[in-house]
Amino acid sequence: MVEAAMCGITGYLGRFDEAELEGMSRRIAHRGPDGAGRWVSEDRQVGLAHRRLSIIDLTSAASQPMAEDDVVLIYNGELYNYVELREKMMQAGIRFKTRSDTEVVLKMYLWKGVDMLTSLNGIFAFAIWDKRSRTLFAARDGIGVKPFYYTETARGLLFSSEIKSFLDIHDVDWSVDPEGLRAYMTYHWSPGEATMIKSVRKLLPGHAFVARGHRIERMWSFYDLPYASAPQEMSAEEAISIVHDGVKNAVERQMVADVPVGAFLSGGLDSSSVVAFAKASARGGRLPCFTIRFDRADARQEGIEDDLPYAHRVARHIGVDLEEVSVGPESLNLLPDMIYMMDEPQADVSPINAYLISSVARRQGIKVLLSGMGGDDIFTGYRRHYALEQERYWRWLPGAARATVAQLASHMPVRIPLMRQMRKALSYAHLPQRERIASYFYWGHPDLVASLLAPDLRQELAGEGVEAPLMAALERLPAATSLTNQMLYLDGKFFVPDHNLNFFDKVSMACGVECRVPLLDIELVKIAAALPTRFKQAGREGKWVFKKAMEAHLPHQAIYRPKTGFGMPLRTWMRNELRDLQEDLLSPQVIRSRGFFDPQEVQKLRAANESGHVDGSYTLLSLMSIELWGRIFLDRTMTPAAGIPTSGERHLDTGIPEVA
Repeated sequence: MVEAAMCGITGYLGRFDEAELEGMSRRIAHRGPDGAGRWVSEDRQVGLAHRRLSIIDLTSAASQPMAEDDVVLIYNGELYNYVELREKMMQAGIRFKTRSDTEVVLKMYLWKGVDMLTSLNGIFAFAIWDKRSRTLFAARDGIGVKPFYYTETARGLLFSSEIKSFLDIHDVDWSVDPEGLRAYMTYHWSPGEATMIKSVRKLLPGHAFVARGHRIERMWSFYDLPYASAPQEMSAEEAISIVHDGVKNAVERQMVADVPVGAFLSGGLDSSSVVAFAKASARGGRLPCFTIRFDRADARQEGIEDDLPYAHRVARHIGVDLEEVSVGPESLNLLPDMIYMMDEPQADVSPINAYLISSVARRQGIKVLLSGMGGDDIFTGYRRHYALEQERYWRWLPGAARATVAQLASHMPVRIPLMRQMRKALSYAHLPQRERIASYFYWGHPDLVASLLAPDLRQELAGEGVEAPLMAALERLPAATSLTNQMLYLDGKFFVPDHNLNFFDKVSMACGVECRVPLLDIELVKIAAALPTRFKQAGREGKWVFKKAMEAHLPHQAIYRPKTGFGMPLRTWMRNELRDLQEDLLSPQVIRSRGFFDPQEVQKLRAANESGHVDGSYTLLSLMSIELWGRIFLDRTMTPAAGIPTSGERHLDTGIPEVA
C-alpha cells in the first residue's frame, strides 16, 4: 500500500504561536477530515500543520508532519513516479519505513536536496523544514494543480493551501491590490502571483523558494510548460497513436486509490475519454459518473448545447452508471459559499456545478472524482483557438483597416449568440499580434473595466496595462513559436492554474473530495506540446488528433458534437430570477460604501445590460462576486463560525434572501 496525501498544509516561520497555527489549520479542516497533525520546533520559530484526506493506505502509518534526521515535511499531493524513485533510492542503499509517497518526497530531499524537484512527476505542494541549515524549502507542482499561498508579515512568513488560513492572524495586511481587482474584473481570475490582497501571493506553478530568518531568501522556477521547443515532425498516424497511448496511460496512472472513484461526465470528448479509459481500469469495473441538468429552454436561449442527451449516450456506450445533479437559478444562492471556498472572487458559475456534483459524490462515499479538465488547454478546443486560426483571413490587413473591423464589431448585437461571439473575437483586431493573443482571454473589455473603477483606483492603474503578466510570459517564447502554441502557453500558464484548477481544487476539497485531472498529466502535456499544430486546430476542427484517437472508443456524436462549457444560462437568470440579488449587491449605496467602483457607471452598465445594448452579465457577476468577497474577507460579516458547508444544504448567513 502507498499513502497519497491529498490534503491541506499550513505553517509559519517566525514569531507566531501554536494557537495561531492551530487556528490556521482549523480554517482548512475541510481539506483533510480524516486526520490532523502539528509540529512546532523547540524554539517555537517554526510551525507546520497538516490535514489529511485518506485516499490510499487508510492507516496512520504515514501520518504527517513526517520527520527524519532533523528534517520535517508536510505534503499535499501525489507522485505518479514514486515507485521508480523509491526503487532507485533503495538501490543506492536508502531504506524506507513505509510504502508512502510522502516518505519518498522526504527521502528524495535527504538524498538530493532542492535538486530533487526535476525528478518529481506528480501534483504537489509541500514545505520542508531543515533544522541543519535552518531553512524552509517549499515547492508547487509544474502545472499548478495544488494551491500554495504565502504572506510575509512583521513577525515572519505564513503559508497555506488556502488564503482563509490567514483570516485570524492580526498582522496580515488585508489591503486590496488594485491590480488584482482589475484583473478579476477583466479575466474573472488574477494571472500569476497576484491575489485580491496586496500582501498575499500565489507561489507560481513550477516554482520553489527557500526561506531563512523569517523571510524568503531565494525563489526560482524549476519547470516551465514545454512550448519553447519546436514541435516534432510526425505523420498523422503517428500523432494519433501517440495521443491515444498518452491519454490512456495518464488516466491509468491516476486510478490508484483505496477508496471509491467516480467521474464527471458531460458527454463531451474530454470527460468521455477519461471515463472510457478509467472504466477499463476501475476496481470491480464500477465507475459512478455524474452530470449536470438544467433548464433546456434557458440554455438554448443563450446558445448553450444541452449536455444531458450526450452524457446518457456515452454512459450507455461505456457501461457506467450516470446520476443527474440538477441546478437552477436557486443554485446561485451558493455564490457566497463559493467565494469563501475559492478565496478569490472568480466570477464564474462553473464552481457551483463542480461543488454540487462533489457534494452528491461525497454523500455516496466517493472520495475521488476524475475530471476531463485540460483537453481544451493542451489540444485546443476553445472558441478562442478557432478565432485565432480564423485570423488568417484578415490579420494581413493594414492597421487602419483592422481598426475599422474592431469598430464595426463593437456594434454587433449581443443577444444573438453567434453575433456575440463574433463581436468578442473581433473587438481587438486593431491590436498588435501578441497583444491580440492576450486579449482573447478578456471577459471584461479593459475600457469598460477602467470606466467602472473608482476614479482614484483608475488613476493608480493608469501606468501598466492589465495584459502585462501575459505579455511578459509570451516574451519568454522564441519568436518562431506558432500562434496556436503561444495561446496554449497562456492557457497553461494562467487560465488553467489561476482559474480552472483553483476552483476545482477548492470546491471539491470543501466536500472532502479529491479531483484528479488526467488530461493535465505532466507527461501528456509534454506529448501535446510536441505535436505539430496542424494536428491540434485543423481548420474548424479543434482537438483534431485527440478526436481521431478516440474514434475507436466513443460514439461519433459525442466526439464531434458542438462545443459547450461547464456553465449555466447566467444571462437569462441575471435579467430575471437574480434581479433582486443584483439589487442587493450592486445598489449605489453598496457600491459607494465599498469604494472600489464608480456608482454611476455601475448603474449605467446594469441598465445597458437590461436593455440588451451590451453583454454585461458576467461583468456584473464580477462586481457581485467582489462585493461578496469584501463582506467575507474584509468585513468578516459573512464568514461561517466553523468550517464551510459540505452538504449543499447549509449556507453562509448572508442576509440575502433566497431566490424564489
